[in-house]
Amino acid sequence: MAAATIRRKYVISGQVQGVGFRPFVFRIARDHGITGTVSNTSQGVFIEAQGTPQAVAAFGTDLTDKLPPLARVVSRTEEDIPPREDEQLFTIVASEGGSGQNVLISADVATCQDCLRDMFDPSDRRYLYPFTNCTNCGPRYTITRAIPYDRDKTSMACFPLCPQCREEYENPMDRRFHAQPNACPKCGPHVWLASADGTQLARDTEAVVQTAKALAKGHIAAIKGLGGFHLACDATATAAVDRLRARKKRPGKPLAVMVPDMAAAQALAHIGSGEAALLQSVERPIVLCRLKQGTPLAPQVSPHTDHVGLMLPYTPLHHVLFHLYREILPHEACAALVMTSGNMSSEPISLGNREALLRLHDIADIFLLHNRDILIRTDDSVVRVNPDTHEPQFLRRARGYTPRPVFLDGEGPCVMATGPELKSTLCYTRGDQAFVSQHIGDLQNLESFGFYREIARHLQSVLEVTPQAVVHDLHPDYLTTSYAEGRAQRDGIPALSLQHHYAHIYSVLAENRFSGPVLGIALDGTGYGEDGTIWGGELLYVDNSRLDHERLGHLAPMLLPGGEAAIREPWRIAQGILWQNGTTGPGDIPWPWQEQFRDAARVLPQVMERRLNTPLTSSCGRLFDAVSAMLGICISVTYEGQAAIMLERIQDMGVTAPYPCPMRTDVQPLMLDTHALFMAAYADWLQNVPAGVISRRFHLGLMHGLAEAAGSLAEVMDIATVGLSGGVMQNRTISAELPPLLRRRGLSVLVHRELPPGDGCISLGQADWGRRMLMQQ
Repeated sequence: MAAATIRRKYVISGQVQGVGFRPFVFRIARDHGITGTVSNTSQGVFIEAQGTPQAVAAFGTDLTDKLPPLARVVSRTEEDIPPREDEQLFTIVASEGGSGQNVLISADVATCQDCLRDMFDPSDRRYLYPFTNCTNCGPRYTITRAIPYDRDKTSMACFPLCPQCREEYENPMDRRFHAQPNACPKCGPHVWLASADGTQLARDTEAVVQTAKALAKGHIAAIKGLGGFHLACDATATAAVDRLRARKKRPGKPLAVMVPDMAAAQALAHIGSGEAALLQSVERPIVLCRLKQGTPLAPQVSPHTDHVGLMLPYTPLHHVLFHLYREILPHEACAALVMTSGNMSSEPISLGNREALLRLHDIADIFLLHNRDILIRTDDSVVRVNPDTHEPQFLRRARGYTPRPVFLDGEGPCVMATGPELKSTLCYTRGDQAFVSQHIGDLQNLESFGFYREIARHLQSVLEVTPQAVVHDLHPDYLTTSYAEGRAQRDGIPALSLQHHYAHIYSVLAENRFSGPVLGIALDGTGYGEDGTIWGGELLYVDNSRLDHERLGHLAPMLLPGGEAAIREPWRIAQGILWQNGTTGPGDIPWPWQEQFRDAARVLPQVMERRLNTPLTSSCGRLFDAVSAMLGICISVTYEGQAAIMLERIQDMGVTAPYPCPMRTDVQPLMLDTHALFMAAYADWLQNVPAGVISRRFHLGLMHGLAEAAGSLAEVMDIATVGLSGGVMQNRTISAELPPLLRRRGLSVLVHRELPPGDGCISLGQADWGRRMLMQQ
């Protein structure tokens, strides 16, 4: 051993397993004449590099500058250790277990270009093979049981490698070195086509051919994908889309559409650079794009909005299906398939073959199945380009992004947060990271709650964490509240509660790693308030450095006649606001809902007078619903947000004059007089002013009212920053135009960038508040 030889140990944590990191280290070690070892452990990647000081220094530089495409380094430590004599090689050693804390599980990754070339080369042994992958692509999170990420800890453990695949798997110079899902037609999973009763109809490529033919004929297929099943049909066939909606019991909510490539996407919608980058990213989310006029898509794909959710194929099976589907279609035909979650409305996405056949046999005509088990249900992510920041804005965060952590402002103890009841997620913290689960959905049935508990167990297991507290919503009847209380009692840890809208603001602060006081504007549909009423349009003071928060103001309270019925039938809210403001009947002009709901509308005043099942709410979402119903745009809804979506769509964007929406300072907390806003809109409706003008003036009035109120409160309280959160921030108009109005008043604006502004962010806010609570004890 030469006297100038040194040996340096590196420990690298982050997303460094299952992404080709060890072969990358092997290659740069060879390039610099380095000997030593590299291994995966539950702490991260351990490297010992030995050579001349110059060679080791160059090796260390390449560790930073030449990372594999999917690698994400969170931390890196290095120290010099004694050199070893007689070491001749650099070797990759077997993975080690252990109780580590620093490994990041990779999210699932779309098929890479190298694998696509293999799949569509007729001379390649993986020609049209629907499970082709390498270290740069393929399933990760959805097939992983535990860490370190090795084949025996994935659902590929039951597929022994053939000699050719094993040679690739063991060759550090091959891009499939230690690609855990590596497979080929000889040794890997396969697909088959089944009828609704489970009878096998075809296998392998012929199964995909027959699926493509059935889709072209207007049939509905259940297709086993990466994180669960899709229900698919021809997106240009009105009869097929209508049939899918009827069977799935999803009458109006928009359906996602998969197209084979960017050219097909650009034929259907306006695709800006931001949308194009998202569509082609390795995460491959559903991206909301503005529809072009005259597209061949069936009108019922996206009936209430001028946007459509598009995505490109992200698994080899998708690519093979579209390849064969396009061969069947006429040359000029549009190859576009509805790809919606494989479930009945309100249920979790189907996971296994038997489960899908049991739950989806009344929806799908055929089932394209395979025998690679999905271990973790994960729906498609839904993203759009934020019109204000021009950055991605999540509407649903799941496949491709989960379990990527949100990095927090400093280290802290482990906390579990159980999240909300609707659009549920849960969260664990570890060190300076928060791991928010994939979108779980609405916890309104046992199936969804079972999915929730699956993820709670799995995330805690793979993260190897032990929570020191559990945080839940203030609502006493939420399943997440009872779950938290049960966990706390079982584990002997405290259960802490945080009000829904404060959690929204703590969440946007956590995402932005902001510490200090802010004025929070939380706008959504429903949240149980500290006073027992339903909050939803809140002006809040939040200081996460001191864990101090207070309700400063809110929208004018509205009645919800019939309780939950008013959410399904927003005409009740409209009539309630009119009644609160002295308009007890329609006068000469009948209200839009009178004919359809004649009897209920007639008795509603007595219901409100006696306050029978008529709670109060300050909900901003319900205000949108009321205006939409008052205009006759949407008097009853079939999915959340429908009335607001339809109201936003009809705006006359040439209008510039807002309706008045003053702040009332004669009450405490302060109140934004949204009744005055509503009644101004009603007065114009009585004068037969076009609905598009009224909608635009309403949107403008609300935004100007919020901005004026925020500016006044911020000045009084000497606050320079506003945090925006809540489901209403998914309204394109509000998210585009409210932040600039706030900035004009000298305020800095914080918005969500890594999580949805809706209830999917609640668990992060709960978790960050909870860990801060523990740290201050």
